[in-house]
Amino acid sequence: MKPTVPTSSAAAPVPGASDIFQLLRDGRPRTRSELAQLTGLARSTVASRVEALRKLGYIAPFGGAASTGGRPPSLFALNPAARVVAGADLGATHALVSLSDLAGEVLAEEREALNIADGPGKVLDWLGSAISRLLAEAGRTAEDLGAIGIGLPGPVEHDTGRPINPPIMPGWDRVDVPAAVQQHFNVPVLVDNDVNIMALGEQATAWPGVRDLMFIKVATGIGAGIISSGQLQRGAQGTAGDLGHVRVPRGGEVLCRCGNTGCLEALAGGPALAALLAAEGREAATSGDVIDLVRSGDLRAIHVVRQAGRDIGDVLATCVNLVNPSVIVIGGSLAQAGEHLLAGIREVVYQRSLPLATEHLRIAPSVAGQRAGVLGAASLAISHVLSPEAIEAATR
Repeated sequence: MKPTVPTSSAAAPVPGASDIFQLLRDGRPRTRSELAQLTGLARSTVASRVEALRKLGYIAPFGGAASTGGRPPSLFALNPAARVVAGADLGATHALVSLSDLAGEVLAEEREALNIADGPGKVLDWLGSAISRLLAEAGRTAEDLGAIGIGLPGPVEHDTGRPINPPIMPGWDRVDVPAAVQQHFNVPVLVDNDVNIMALGEQATAWPGVRDLMFIKVATGIGAGIISSGQLQRGAQGTAGDLGHVRVPRGGEVLCRCGNTGCLEALAGGPALAALLAAEGREAATSGDVIDLVRSGDLRAIHVVRQAGRDIGDVLATCVNLVNPSVIVIGGSLAQAGEHLLAGIREVVYQRSLPLATEHLRIAPSVAGQRAGVLGAASLAISHVLSPEAIEAATR
């Protein structure tokens, strides 16, 4: 039977209720007795914490509706319907926002052709309106909304949610994105760069049991989302994974938009490949044109994409030795070139990385594809809502 939406938000203060809840997050139903054995707590303590979580709606009796008389059901599990979250992937020229339950099931979704260069006022006002429409479509209210996750196409100071000198986002520098969104909804707003949330989305979709994963976005720029020991690694200033501006052996004096020379992006990014093919007389102005040429069987385009894979592989070989991931996922628009790009990456990574680091390494194409960002943004929001700190605060 479908879990019920909670009708009460009141519960007596029960410190430590999050300990019980974290055991139930996996969705597996457990009895009070099992929870007592797992935690070592007295049954009376477990019972009070279970009751507090039940009143909040975070857990529900498993196997049917609550008993109307006699002894209440003994099995309890996570109630995915307790809250909903919004996830938003705001790209350079598109916006995708979804509403999900706490199990990550998408309840409603909306896509819009929206230019990030239109500025934070227009974009974030649209986001607020879109979330309102999705709540109405799903039959939920603003009170059901637990958190909002947002991915932006530029560097983000994660602790504050402020974009920092984003190159393709005029007017966004140091804008307080959470505060702007909270004018529409008074809930926690978590903001990260698009590659990080794509890594979270890919992990949730295809690799839920993998604790060491790198997601490589190959598009106009080239970046990595790094998950190590199950935790997203952002670095001290949120710039971890900026592979596009690492100098590569074949880079020479090729000028990059960052002002340096020989950067990976200047050789293997979508505009660089399009420019190279256009200089040779082919109709190529964008990453999409490069992909079309590859799919049409153009041998020169295939060679260019494979060489881009080798250049990316030069940088990833160092990453493999340094971070030792078990999975590298290749996504972004140029990943649509398929095995030609992956073949070049694999060729160099397996040749130049330490044998022990590559013994069980998998290099695979993205499964989530263009939905990786919005799924990752929702995952970011769900993790916050279900975190021990949030659960503990809710039960006070």
